[in-house]
Amino acid sequence: MRRTRFKVIFMLVKLFATLIEFTGKRKLGISGPRTVGELLDELDRMFPGFKKELEQGYIILVNGKNIEHLQGFDTLLSDEDTVSIFPPAGGG
Repeated sequence: MRRTRFKVIFMLVKLFATLIEFTGKRKLGISGPRTVGELLDELDRMFPGFKKELEQGYIILVNGKNIEHLQGFDTLLSDEDTVSIFPPAGGG
């Protein structure tokens, strides 16, 4: 019997500011979502209310590129990508 080793590769999701407080995490390894929209759905399943936290605005980068300059929520992801999610910045 031959054993095959599989290496599971996770996309790295980096969270910032209030999202760290909301999730208790700065970084997550996630495998599976094929688009940014699917990733946000998965994060909302893992942390109920996650998408609501983004209702006031957000910046999402895939490998350093803003999804607004890519395909938005339809931006394709691979397991070796780095996704950074920033909530709106407060100021006064």
